[in-house]
Amino acid sequence: MAALSAARNTPESLGHVRDIPLAAGARVYAGGMVQVAASNYGVAAGAVAANVTIGRAEDTFDNTGGINGAVTARVRRGIFRYANSASGDLITRSMIGKPCYVVDDQTVAATSNSNARPQAGIVFDVDTVGVWVQFN
Repeated sequence: MAALSAARNTPESLGHVRDIPLAAGARVYAGGMVQVAASNYGVAAGAVAANVTIGRAEDTFDNTGGINGAVTARVRRGIFRYANSASGDLITRSMIGKPCYVVDDQTVAATSNSNARPQAGIVFDVDTVGVWVQFN
C-alpha cells in the first residue's frame, strides 16, 4: 500500500480479551498463562521455545477430547501475578521492565535457560508473593 494522503478512520480494539482456538488435547486452567503453539492453536504455557505467550486464561477450557479448534479459550492480556522461580532463576526487583520467561503455566524465571524457554512477558513488579507479569 502507499502512504496516506488523507485522514483515515483506523479501527481500534478496546478490549484486552481475545478468544483463542485450543489445540487438540489441550486444557488450560483459569488463571494460567496461555500460549500459541507452532500449530497456531492455544495451549497451556510451558517451556517450549517456539510457543508465544499471550496472556491469562479467563476460565478453565478443556479440549482434551476434541480436534484443533473445537474449544475456544478466552484469554486476557494485562498485568497478573505468577510464582517466582527458584535459586539461580529467581526474579528480583532489578529485573523490573525486563523480560521474564515461562517455566510452566504458573511460574516465571529470570532466564531463558539457554533459549529453551519462551518469553512470558515483561516484569512489572516483584513482591514477596510473586512476580507481576505484563502481557501485551
